[in-house]
Amino acid sequence: MENSSLKDRIAEKVNELITDPTYFLVDVIITGDGGKKKVLILIDGDQGVNVDECGRISRQLGAYLEEEDLISTAYRLEVSSFGLDYPLMLKRQYIKNIGRKVKVKLAGSSDEPIVGLLEASDEDTIKVLKDGKTKKDPKESITIPFEEILTTNILIQF
Repeated sequence: MENSSLKDRIAEKVNELITDPTYFLVDVIITGDGGKKKVLILIDGDQGVNVDECGRISRQLGAYLEEEDLISTAYRLEVSSFGLDYPLMLKRQYIKNIGRKVKVKLAGSSDEPIVGLLEASDEDTIKVLKDGKTKKDPKESITIPFEEILTTNILIQF
């Protein structure tokens, strides 16, 4: 089965398996050809995701993949909560992360990424309170349309 078709079938099943309305599917990533594939399911939640939910989805999805024989070769299935390693992908994730420090790379721009506090998110834009270049520089609130965003990553603050 072609990876894009397989990805769609898996995404559909994962969405069926997610029973808590505060949880949602972020992405299905399929890597590896021929020998051994890796199927990575990333889920997130408005208040985070617990390990029990990841385990339940993994067991039920694994049984479904075996029953339907969707992957003919050996594969490794991993169901994981969305972590800081990955850029934000869904508008719902922006809302969840209001108040956190972010790094936003703009599409088609060679400028430095915008770093600051995610202040707001709506259907079309996000608002970031951009850090000044130095501590004495004033902070600036910038509105960024989603279509101009290449990636947004959450930054860990110490």
